Formats: sequence, structure tokens, C-alpha cells
Amino acid sequence: MDRHDATTATEPLRMLEEDRLAKLVLDAAFKVHRALGPGLLESAYVHCLLHELRTAGLSVLHQQPLPLRYADVQLDAGYRLDLWIENKLSVEVKSVEELHPIHSAQLLTYLKLTGNRLGLLINFNEILLKHGIRRLANGMPE
Repeated sequence: MDRHDATTATEPLRMLEEDRLAKLVLDAAFKVHRALGPGLLESAYVHCLLHELRTAGLSVLHQQPLPLRYADVQLDAGYRLDLWIENKLSVEVKSVEELHPIHSAQLLTYLKLTGNRLGLLINFNEILLKHGIRRLANGMPE
């Protein structure tokens, strides 16, 4: 088996793991939304989601700084990822009237900076949370 075959063989396992993490995050998000409903500040949802995910035994980094590399210089551009699950899944939480393309662009930037292939954009300010969920992929089938 050459190197390409070995890499290809592990891809389905990696996608499965990312999908499993995404499902766990979404289950926790629905639990938080059922308990709190829409209308709170973003920080409230982030902290509740953080609590749920850590209680489930997941490794979660909160407000993780993401340096930007440009021309062999590492810059602290002030980017911070809301939640980084198991260093594999980037999660951006919002509580806004509606999601805009800039919110998706922000998460795609975070996916590129972390090297993650899958990210979730979750807007808790929806009557039905399912209307506020966007799944974004960076080099991964959706």
C-alpha cells in the first residue's frame, strides 16, 4: 500500500469522527436552547454549551487565540475561536437577528487557521434552533 492509499484509507475514519463530534455538539446546543430559548447574549450560550460539552467528557478550548501567519511572521490578529472541540471541530456561536455571509466567512477563516475541516455556526437567537445552524466544510464533503 503506497502513501496515498494509506491516507485515503484513514479519511473515512476522520470524517466519521468529525461528524460524531458535530452530532454531540448539536445535541448539546439543542439542550441549551430548549432550556434557555432565544434572546440571551452570545456569551451565555457559549458558557452553557461549554459546560454541556465538558460534562460529556469532551476536550473543549474556549476563546482559543488563533494567530495569523503572513510572510514568515506570526501575527496576533485578535482572532479567537468560540469553542474548539477536541482540536478537530471549530464552533462559532452567535445570538443575532439573522446570520449573514460574513459569519460564514469568519468560520471558514477559522477552519483555515486551525487546519480543521468541519465547523459549526450556531445562531441561538432563533425560535427553532435548526434554522440557525450552518455546517461549513473546508476540504471535506458536506
